[in-house]
Amino acid sequence: MSLKGYKSKFPIFKSNKKLVYLDTANSAQKPATVINALDDFYRNKYSNIGRGVYSLAGIASDAYEKTRQTIKQFVNGTSGEIIFTKNATESLNLVASCFGKFLKEGDEILLTELEHHSNYVPWHFLRKKKINIKFIPINKDGELELDKINSLITNKTKIISLIHISNVTGITTPIKKIIEIAKSKKIPVCIDGTQAVAHTNVNLKDLDCDFYAFSSHKMYGPAGVGLLYVKSQWLDKFDPFLGGGGMIENVDTKNITYTTGVNKFEAGSMPSAEVVALKEAVHFIDHLKIKNIVNHEHALTKYALDKIRKFNDIEFVGSPSEDSSLFSFNIKGIHPHDVSTIFDQDHIAVRAGHHCCQVLHKKMNLISSLRVSFGIYNSKQDVDALCESINKCKKIFKLN
Repeated sequence: MSLKGYKSKFPIFKSNKKLVYLDTANSAQKPATVINALDDFYRNKYSNIGRGVYSLAGIASDAYEKTRQTIKQFVNGTSGEIIFTKNATESLNLVASCFGKFLKEGDEILLTELEHHSNYVPWHFLRKKKINIKFIPINKDGELELDKINSLITNKTKIISLIHISNVTGITTPIKKIIEIAKSKKIPVCIDGTQAVAHTNVNLKDLDCDFYAFSSHKMYGPAGVGLLYVKSQWLDKFDPFLGGGGMIENVDTKNITYTTGVNKFEAGSMPSAEVVALKEAVHFIDHLKIKNIVNHEHALTKYALDKIRKFNDIEFVGSPSEDSSLFSFNIKGIHPHDVSTIFDQDHIAVRAGHHCCQVLHKKMNLISSLRVSFGIYNSKQDVDALCESINKCKKIFKLN
């Protein structure tokens, strides 16, 4: 199945005809079906979910719960549940905060040098309890040195948390192997899947991790919705993350009892319209089929890498994989922010900076980089435009 023509499903490209959007890893553009679902809910079905007993509230609540089941099926989360948060960052903070209550001085957490700040900073907060954090190192190609993992794991290792696909290099980490090692030692595993869910097949039954965090806005859905898959056993073990309406069973002046299941972690008014519209993003991806999306994006990555490698002054961050939807690079002698500004003059949107991943950049002796990331609306013409703009940068800075 060819994805040619699907760019027309995204209204932003009709109002911005020259736009070459190469920043999907940051946030994906939204198809008309998602935008229309958001509009329809606010126009015709809006009510705060889980509050009223009148019919409109029931319609809104049912639509909200249908999205939860749709997401659960989408990632095959048969042994757990989906909690809605406001973003993947909050999802990971929820895990770190709730799991952190089980930890004591001297306990250890194992991360990697690939981590986005969202999967490091929440664990860093636990250092105030004198918890130790260890990192699986990466080599010069940006790959995890998996042979180091057994020496890093001790009887004090209480959880392993790592990224599924690097948001800088595009490398897929060997999470299945790491989960197998962890399970053999009865160590729970948390996965940051924000760069994976819309760009590869995610089967949580097969992975068998304990927690898996991802976000709506990176999978063509609305902003303001995060998702956290949690194995059911943890729902009862964890105390609430936030307090307020919706997560209580009974309240009096001396004691409070909490509700059970996912509702215990969804305090306050939720982004109901955005959650409902997310279901349409899943339907959009399902219609295209992940296999076709993967083939499309990987073909674009290969085409881009083949063309960009012909320039003799490009430095890639790590060793980029053609089996990816993103990669990062620098043009020797030009600051990434200057390059991005010139790209913008040509209507090309890329990310410039450390991509919320300073540990990786410092390991690579870099301050920042340029990241190119593809979505289903991109084409070879977008890559050609990017290469023309690279040539323009070189001429401006007299590198030719």
